[in-house]
Amino acid sequence: MPSISSSSSVNTSPATSGAAPGTAKAGGGAQGGGGVQSLERAFDLLERMADAGGEVGLSELSASSGLPLPTIHRLMRTLVSCGYVRQQPNRRYALGPRLIRLGESASRLLGTWARPYLAQLVEATGETANMALLDGDEVVYVAQVPSRHSMRMFTEVGRRVLPHSTGVGKALLAQVPSEEVRALLGRTGMPAATERTITEPDAFIAELERIRRAGYAVDDNEQEVGVRCLAVCVPDSPTAAAISISGPAGRVTESAQDKIIPVLQDVARQLSAALASTGSAS
Repeated sequence: MPSISSSSSVNTSPATSGAAPGTAKAGGGAQGGGGVQSLERAFDLLERMADAGGEVGLSELSASSGLPLPTIHRLMRTLVSCGYVRQQPNRRYALGPRLIRLGESASRLLGTWARPYLAQLVEATGETANMALLDGDEVVYVAQVPSRHSMRMFTEVGRRVLPHSTGVGKALLAQVPSEEVRALLGRTGMPAATERTITEPDAFIAELERIRRAGYAVDDNEQEVGVRCLAVCVPDSPTAAAISISGPAGRVTESAQDKIIPVLQDVARQLSAALASTGSAS
């Protein structure tokens, strides 16, 4: 959650902590739309591996993709030789380390693409706007546009925090099955950042259910005293992402919230459409 800063000083806090698969196509060579089928199939397999948790067997990939085992084996051999997949001692295949650099670069670009939409949020609400991703068990902030107020929120881009006490973290975890959320909380714990922080798993799961029903998340003095944050997920984002506005509790009141939430949701839809268009072939 952002810290409060004035225009003359900046207060940074220390860190605390797929696209839907395509349908396999028969035949070989180039596609009618200009695509190369082997590339389409290779990326489809990588996405299926990610959906399966990052490690799969060839038979699982064949069953989910509909491709014959010899075709999958040939594609996986190529991905292994390039470092994008690695074969485990148990003969299963796992996502490889070369994907990390690609993912980090893509995350930075995601923040760049989001900035005009965050600026739109600042213009409409007057408060600092942020974008964050769920990376492992933590939330990482990838973009921010600050408020023009002299008293405003500031979060360093790249800052990592535990998700349970942040608006963006709650919005992101509301999209995750409850058993996975409980497992995450078991790994990270639920330290109290303030006396308002939710520190019991059952209470947090109930809060996520409320968020699913309402369509937005609230951090009400839970990460930092005197700060309120409103957040929503970016629908159909290529990676789980949320946007938020943050401001002093005296400005981001419950009455102001009723006006801000529809703006947040509308900008999230616009950003979703923009991200979808960047992935379309020209």
